[in-house]
Amino acid sequence: MKELLFVSGNAHKVSEVNAYLAGVVRVIGLQHVGLQATIEETEDSLAGNARLKAQYAWDRLGVPCFADDTGLEVNALNGAPGVHSARYASAQPDDAANRSKLLREMQHHLDRRAAFHTVICLISEGHHHYFHGRVHGTIGREARGGEGFGYDSLFVPAGSSRTFAEMALDEKNLISHRARALHEIRQFLVGR
Repeated sequence: MKELLFVSGNAHKVSEVNAYLAGVVRVIGLQHVGLQATIEETEDSLAGNARLKAQYAWDRLGVPCFADDTGLEVNALNGAPGVHSARYASAQPDDAANRSKLLREMQHHLDRRAAFHTVICLISEGHHHYFHGRVHGTIGREARGGEGFGYDSLFVPAGSSRTFAEMALDEKNLISHRARALHEIRQFLVGR
């Protein structure tokens, strides 16, 4: 396999993943193959949504492809927002509203433990392969930092006093949930 389609319309994300998998495979995005970038995530699990997006590309092109889905799982909220992380506060993704809702729901909880979880689904030769990355941490009491997106300004990874949003991108990428899942897929591809 020389080329691998990442089912994402986010050019920055595609570039980041391509750099991570450099030397193993060339990663291209949806813009390179003319497919639409918006695929509705209707499954009830991260693995289901990752599979749904990868299957969309596989069914149309039949080329090796992968997709991911990520959720923030908060212990005190029984794993919420989880698979609904992007649309936690409303039907349309709204990072600021999601953070506000999370802080409101957490205001009386002493248990601030949480984890970011990424699942990647790779389809190659019609077979589905899953890779997981998880990073544990806590939810801060206020947003801090100007980097990142989503819940990054609230999430303090274990072993750090800074949120993901207070870290440089390359620093975050060394320990992030997505980096851990990408490490797994890289090991899988190297072994093929």
